[in-house]
Amino acid sequence: MKDHAERNRELLHFVLLPTILLTSGLLGGLRIDGQTRQFIFIAPPLVTLVLAILLGALFVRAGAIELHRWLAIEQPMLTNVSHLLTLISLFFASAQAFNSVLPESGLLHWMFSFFFLWTLWTNQFSNFDPRRLLKSIIVLFGTAFVLKHLLVSGLSAPGGWVKTIATTLLQGISIDVPGFAPITGYISFLALALYVAGLLLITPVPVRQGQSEVNKLAVREDALVESSDQSSLE
Repeated sequence: MKDHAERNRELLHFVLLPTILLTSGLLGGLRIDGQTRQFIFIAPPLVTLVLAILLGALFVRAGAIELHRWLAIEQPMLTNVSHLLTLISLFFASAQAFNSVLPESGLLHWMFSFFFLWTLWTNQFSNFDPRRLLKSIIVLFGTAFVLKHLLVSGLSAPGGWVKTIATTLLQGISIDVPGFAPITGYISFLALALYVAGLLLITPVPVRQGQSEVNKLAVREDALVESSDQSSLE
């Protein structure tokens, strides 16, 4: 029974997790042309790589990933290589998650980019734990998803109320919004859902063979309870 649990845990962390992250990364750059219905793959812009680096720094600062435990000289080389590939998959998936909710070009692209850059840069100086960071990421991408695929996409719809309001308010300002098929929004939603699922599967300390998985959040909460009990006794 214990052997099956260890085998399933290894399959989860060494096979399923990288697969989910890579799938999310591939879907994050996928678009469907509104007229020809052809598949279009958009490579991540340079700004998304910068955003992925800032987000990765937040993972490390919040304790969601402990790099010195993921990549350690005491571990076998194949284990370190596997962990490195998982971290690269996480970086690629993060960049493509930003790519899926960024407008492709024009003024809105730079407005969204500035919003992400400002949010992630200010968060570098805030206190985060893994649970709070995950909630913040879900809110961040959820907000950007609604703005792009529910509001910005309406600018390309002929005669839509969003386009009418935007044209009235932004007279003289050119806003270039590519016309993608509505299914593009569903693809983006699936990419973000897989990305969040991948984040849920990542543990701060990678599970080694013969070692049970440790929930760092539970350990931290128990430590806080013990410290509070000791202070009350004193």
